[in-house]
This record gives sequence, structure tokens and C-alpha cells, in this order.
Amino acid sequence: MRTLHLVVPDGIDDPARPSGGNTYDRNLSDGFTSLGWSVHEHAVSGFWSEPDASSFEAFESALRRIPDSGLAVIDGLVASPSPHVLNQHARRLRLVILVHMPLGLRPETDDLDAIRMREGTVLSAADAVVTTSGWSRDRLMELYALPADRLHVAEPGVQPSELATGTAGGGTLLTVAAVIPDKGHDVLLDALTRLADLSWHWVCVGSPDRDPNFVEALRRQALEHGLADRVLFAGTATGADLDRAYAEADVMVMASRAETYGMVVTEALARGLPVIATEVGGVTEAMVHGSDGTRPGLVVPAEDPTALAGALRSWLTDAELRARLHHLAGERRESLRGWSATTSDIAHVLTELER
Repeated sequence: MRTLHLVVPDGIDDPARPSGGNTYDRNLSDGFTSLGWSVHEHAVSGFWSEPDASSFEAFESALRRIPDSGLAVIDGLVASPSPHVLNQHARRLRLVILVHMPLGLRPETDDLDAIRMREGTVLSAADAVVTTSGWSRDRLMELYALPADRLHVAEPGVQPSELATGTAGGGTLLTVAAVIPDKGHDVLLDALTRLADLSWHWVCVGSPDRDPNFVEALRRQALEHGLADRVLFAGTATGADLDRAYAEADVMVMASRAETYGMVVTEALARGLPVIATEVGGVTEAMVHGSDGTRPGLVVPAEDPTALAGALRSWLTDAELRARLHHLAGERRESLRGWSATTSDIAHVLTELER
């Protein structure tokens, strides 16, 4: 039996902390188990927030438990801040770093040069690097001059889902993301203040606890513009509650400032929901073009509430546009990858390392 060691941040199954990275890691572990591999999960505390000395110690302890020549896939959230830990074990292990969101591509981050130095050291020490989009693969090559043959893409999969029922008027707008500045809720709310003359309702599903001040500012803005009864911060939702939010929506709206791939895009398309999104990172890879050359949604520049308001107005007022995008979303639904394809992509990388 082949053995895989998977090193992840703790809490990947915590319903209070859902994220694309957690979903990816869990499906990867389950996928390798279904292929007959023996999967050993090593959950490391502290890296889902700010790593400290105890986090590094926990990471070092996890790597110490992996035998010589062991195959290890390490979540980049754990590995990238920790070159001093990883380098102690790099020569004796076969290491794959799984990069969900490259830390060195966040220009607003403090000490960006130091972050890039650490991440570059980690990725250079790995036997292979797996990214979740072609966009992030290309950016890592540019940023760290990594050899192309050591960089691989394994796009996220998606679970088959029931078609959303939605409403006749298309006015139920859904955003699924933690309520933090990166996800652009403020840009979307700014756009919606320009559409008060139209009928719509915005449902925000995602944790409001990571940046309470940001959430409070959004609530005040909605109240000041008389929109408080049209904006719902529903909090974190998983399972049947999340399925219900998708089922009742008409369109997914994502105003992110940064996305490596945008798993909520494919989660929406799996339910036949069109997407209105900002053109950042790998989002357009997740959307993909329809058979007639158009996307199953609308794409606008990031941090441009005017453009976003225009796209939303078109959606809300043009029934033919909504019908066409629903059709394209249905086409994209049929071509979406399952998680087994993601597992197969990474299994191929691991097989090459075993030769």
C-alpha cells in the first residue's frame, strides 16, 4: 500500500472556519484514501492565523514523524512561513508544496520582501510545487524563477449539486465568502447603492468574525443608504444551510480583490447559477468560456463599483441576458471536474517523484 503524509493547518473540518483551502485539503485526503493509499494527516496548530514559536514547533514535530523518503504534501499556509523548519527535513523527504494562495502575491501585506524570501526558499527546497490554477503557476514562475518542470496545476474539483430554483426576477444576489476586505464586500455594497431603484436582495454567507470593524462599517453604510433591509449578513453556513442559500439564489456575485482560482465560482456553476465576478487571478479559468465563446456570467475590473453596478443593472433589467447566462451556466455545469480528477493530477506528480 502506498503511503502519503498530508500536512495541513488544524481545523480543516471546523464548520466555523470554512475555506476553499480547507475544502481542497479534505477532498484531497479523502480522494487518496479512496484510491487505496494509506493517508496520514498531520494537523498543525496555529497556521490558520498568525504562526508563532509554538506553531513552528508543531510543524517541526509533524515533519519529524514522517519517515525517511516519505512522500509528504504540505499545505503552503504551513510551509511558506517556515523555511527554517522545512530545510531541516527537505533532503530526507520527498516534498510537495500545495499552494492555495501565494503569500508573495499580496502587495498590501507588511514585510512583503521578507515574506517573498521565505516563500521562495520553501518552494525552491520542494521536489514539486502544486498550484490550484494556471494563473498562480505562472505568477510563481515569474516571482521565484522556479523550474517549469517542478510546477504543476491541480484545479479544484466540485461536488455534483442540484440545480438552483431561484426567482423569476433574478433579484436574489448571493455572495459566499468571509466578510473581509479581500473579498470586496465594500465594493459590491458601493455598487448596490447605485441600484436602489431596482428590486434586489443581497445575501452574504460567510464568517463576520474575522474583521468585525469591516463588517460594522458595511452595516453602517447599508443603513445610511436605506438598504439595511435589503442586505443580509447570514453568517457562516455549511451543509444543508449552504445548499439552501445556493438553491434560493439567482446569481453569484463575487467582488474579490484577489483570488487564486475562486472555488465558489464552480460551486455556483455546479448549481446552474451564473456568476458576476471581478477579473482577478484564476477566476476566468474557473468560469471558462461557453460553446459560443462567451462566459456563463459577467466579468468586471476589480475595485470598480461603477463597472460592477453596470453589470448588475444589466443582469437585473435584461431577461434575455439572464436566460442566456443561465443556459451557459448549465453548459459549464456539465463540464465541471470532480474531485477525483484533482486527486489524479496530484497522484501523477507523486508517482513521478517515486521513480
